[in-house]
Amino acid sequence: MDERHPLIGLSTTELRSALAAAGVPEKAAPMRARQLWNWIYVHGARDFGAMSNLAKEFRALSADTFSLARPEIVSEQISNDGTRKWLLRSGGQEFETVFIPEPGRGTLCVSSQVGCTLNCRFCHTGTQRLVRNLTPGEIVGQVMVARDRLSDWPSTGESRRLTNVVMMGMGEPLYNFDNVKAALAIVADGDGLALSKRRITLSTAGVVPMIPRAGAEIGSALAISLHAVRDEVRDVLVPLNKKYPLAQLLGACRAYPGLSNARRITFEYVMLKGVNDSLAEARELVRLIAGIPAKINLIPFNPWPGAPHECSDWAQIEKFAEIVNRAGYASPVRTPRGRDIMAACGQLKSESLKQRASERMAEFRSAELVRMPS
Repeated sequence: MDERHPLIGLSTTELRSALAAAGVPEKAAPMRARQLWNWIYVHGARDFGAMSNLAKEFRALSADTFSLARPEIVSEQISNDGTRKWLLRSGGQEFETVFIPEPGRGTLCVSSQVGCTLNCRFCHTGTQRLVRNLTPGEIVGQVMVARDRLSDWPSTGESRRLTNVVMMGMGEPLYNFDNVKAALAIVADGDGLALSKRRITLSTAGVVPMIPRAGAEIGSALAISLHAVRDEVRDVLVPLNKKYPLAQLLGACRAYPGLSNARRITFEYVMLKGVNDSLAEARELVRLIAGIPAKINLIPFNPWPGAPHECSDWAQIEKFAEIVNRAGYASPVRTPRGRDIMAACGQLKSESLKQRASERMAEFRSAELVRMPS
């Protein structure tokens, strides 16, 4: 096991403290921290030896003390449409991240947790129990792995392939608020990974009390996993609705800090045949969001093994979209990407499982028995 201190995911203040603890003189620590920050996040350095403007002695100290390791790539799949999915491992647990290339842009779908607690009925991740929150380093590390694999350094280059980040992977970002906030500060740092906040979107199923904090402290674009316009339907599709029903959720959206026509909320609406796709529900959707600067992403349901729903017929999706469009809301129908590699919206899942304490103790005792002399 690598016992060196990982640097990826540390704030600039934490990085300076780590250097001071390693013996770097207090006066030199701020400058060294800025130099390391630039090498790590602008140039994507993976080896201290490549940091040519640092003193040889400092490079040796850093190599002995610190690690630049990203999450390990367990597997990489490339879809027929160019979408890439990486299964990553860190701290003994696995999680997925997906890169979606489009003309003029490339979006990375980033995970915030291993598993999820929300049990949304249309989402494959929801069938996997929550294992743990991802650390800031593991969240930032997903962006760095993608840039590595895409040969997309420096982060400030004009022809970057990765241009947008969406916190729409595994997990509920607002249930890992502090780590997500710390990670996105690095992603949005102009001297770091250098993606502006308008190119970062945080998606939530509706953790109402945390939405104002997200706007005030993170400042990214906001997406809401809506998926239903009546509480009795959303209670089933998104069980979190029982705790924070539609009226509370939409109230938080209307009060989102910085909300304007230039900074609209995206409402995500997965199209489920015979469940939430009637034209009456399209009209109710328009009524519900009236007065909120918004756009609506209509998402054809992406199937997964054992899924309890079917995708709405395409003709029905088009009729639904027409009603929303006529009301003045942009309502693009999201083209499914990466379905052939289970990388589409709602299809992510890893094999990591949360062990009960009794199971861990049984494994420990078995290992002790193996080590005992005969």
